[in-house]
Amino acid sequence: MPTVTRSAVGTLPGGRTVEHWLLTAGPFAVEVLDLGASLHSVRCPDRAGRIGEVVVSPLSVPDRFGAARYLGATVGRYANRIGGARLRFRDRTQVLSANENGNTLHGGADGFDLRAWSARPAGDANRAGIEFRLVSPAGDQGFPGRLEATVTYTLGDGGDLAIDYAATSDAVTVVNLTNHAYWNLAGDAEHTVLDHELQVDADHYTPVGPDLLPLPGPPEPVDATPFDLREPTPLRAAPATGDERIRMAGGGFDHNWVLRPRTPGTTASAAVLSHPASGRRLECLTTEPGIQVYTGNHFDGSVTGLNGRPVQRFGGVALETQHFPDAPNRPDYPSPWLSPGEVYRSTTVYRLGIMP
Repeated sequence: MPTVTRSAVGTLPGGRTVEHWLLTAGPFAVEVLDLGASLHSVRCPDRAGRIGEVVVSPLSVPDRFGAARYLGATVGRYANRIGGARLRFRDRTQVLSANENGNTLHGGADGFDLRAWSARPAGDANRAGIEFRLVSPAGDQGFPGRLEATVTYTLGDGGDLAIDYAATSDAVTVVNLTNHAYWNLAGDAEHTVLDHELQVDADHYTPVGPDLLPLPGPPEPVDATPFDLREPTPLRAAPATGDERIRMAGGGFDHNWVLRPRTPGTTASAAVLSHPASGRRLECLTTEPGIQVYTGNHFDGSVTGLNGRPVQRFGGVALETQHFPDAPNRPDYPSPWLSPGEVYRSTTVYRLGIMP
């Protein structure tokens, strides 16, 4: 029977506490933290039934304030980048927190990933669950409107981990919440993800410049590019091309794919990550229009993982379901704007299983 328990309470320097919650269902176990409403651990079986850890997280929770920032966290108020740290709405320009080369990344210098979210058990007899809640005041990191956000994790016996996001605001604002987990299906965190295969349900992607912001113009076809992942493709293939678009992003993927059209408000397949050696398979389904694939190009061993070993380059791959980067300033993109009286809703499901 699925269960949810508060498994531990840690203390950070300065006396701040961090609560750990454990969700179990069948052979699957998921640990989440109230710090950043973070996905800290996911354990699941391989084809031989061996249980292994399949997300990359820091051994030391205080590292989440440094080199391990964003690992598994809920990022917001706006995930990904906003160019020039500016929001342009009607005749107004809103100045935001600039924390990456003059742009706003993942909500600014003090984003949702560093906040203590309130927590309460959720779910039912069929699913273990935990709901996190955060209030972001008007002007937080420069964003307009008082935003009330919830993130709910639920886990079922079949290995499907659902993340449901909701938010309301008392003023017009932007919102784009996602989870920044890095997946490594090898189960031992000693191997890179270059031997993983990835398939993405997208015919187009948004090309970027050196600042990783989308270039002017419409999304481009993936045909005859390293971004053609319409069939399962080894992740080592793109770095091996030497393509300038890959080198510019740090030697791997850090790009947004435009997912094929889906019925609004319903989840549809976005990507499938698989690891032939272990047989593990992860399908990502979402309501969102895009997915950012980031292959951990800048991991450098400065973070010690849960297994006590340094996290090396390409040590994990993030599958961040999202609105497009810089969408607040791109009226040609799906709108990320939220008005009073509206409810922002987004769902992503990470479905764990075994390859056929």
